[in-house]
Amino acid sequence: MEAKALLAKLIDRTGLLEHHVHTLRRLEPLMSPMASEIALAFYDYLGRDEEMRAILWDAPGRVERLYQSFADWYRGLFCGNYDAEYAEKRARIGLVHAAIGVKPSFIMPAFGMVQELSLEHLRNTLRSPEIYSAVEAFEKIMSIEAALMQDSYMQAMEYGYRLGVAADQEKALVAGARAMLGKTN
Repeated sequence: MEAKALLAKLIDRTGLLEHHVHTLRRLEPLMSPMASEIALAFYDYLGRDEEMRAILWDAPGRVERLYQSFADWYRGLFCGNYDAEYAEKRARIGLVHAAIGVKPSFIMPAFGMVQELSLEHLRNTLRSPEIYSAVEAFEKIMSIEAALMQDSYMQAMEYGYRLGVAADQEKALVAGARAMLGKTN
C-alpha cells in the first residue's frame, strides 16, 4: 500500500484528530530539545546488543549520522504536518533500517524506550490537566510511527521474496529493502 494511503488509514484507525495534531504542535517546544538526549539513550540501548552494535559501527561515521537522523525523526513527531511527504519519509526510514540489517526485533523495543523517556518528560514538565491530552496525542503518533515502520519492513521482505531471495527471511528483508531504495534513488 502506498505510504500516503496507509497513513490515512492509520490516522483513522488511531483516531488522531485535529485536536491531537494541535496538541503535538504545542508540545514541540517542550519535546524537541529532548531529541539529542533521547537519541543518545536510543543508540546506547541498541548498542548493548552485540549484533546491533556490529551493525551500528560497521561503517565509519554511521552512528554519528544516525544520531542526527534520529533527532530529526524525533522532532518530526511534533511537526503537526502528517501528510504524504511525512509518510514517505517514515517509510524510507524503515527501508534504510531494513537495508542495513536492522530487524524489527531491535527497533520495536527501542521504540518502547523512546516512548518511556518521552512520557516521563511529559509527566515531569506538564501540569495535571495537560498531561492526559499530551500523552494521548503522543501515544497516537507513536502507534502510527510503529505501524509505518512495520509496513515498510513487510513490503521490503515481500519484495525480497519476489526477487527470489526466499532462503532466509533476513536476506529477503535486506535484499528487498535495498532494491526498493534503489528504485527511489
